[in-house]
Amino acid sequence: MSGAGGIMVCASSDLLDGGKGVRFPVLAFGGKATGFVVRHGGTAYAYLDRCAHAPVELDWFEGEFFESGKTYLMCATHGATYAPESGACTGGPCRGGRLRPIALREEGGAVYWLPDQHIQAPAH
Repeated sequence: MSGAGGIMVCASSDLLDGGKGVRFPVLAFGGKATGFVVRHGGTAYAYLDRCAHAPVELDWFEGEFFESGKTYLMCATHGATYAPESGACTGGPCRGGRLRPIALREEGGAVYWLPDQHIQAPAH
């Protein structure tokens, strides 16, 4: 479902604090890519699934973005860690980098992502 209010990712109840994230397809800077949404501290956050250190996806297994302490998002490839509320690098080889945020809206029991000039919906 899409429209002016964004593109539905999942039901709000699908996102547990520090739990599995939900992946969704996007076009990032003109190429096929993946976005993801997670919940941390009661708030949903979305990012492009691309490490700031190397252009690889973060998740250990599909939807597994948090490290074992459920405090940081972690890249499975080289161990870069990111603050879930800002996407800023908190440790590892991503020094000074950050994840690319994707705008979100949560209402009516659902989470929607909002395309912008660089992150757009893939063609059907």
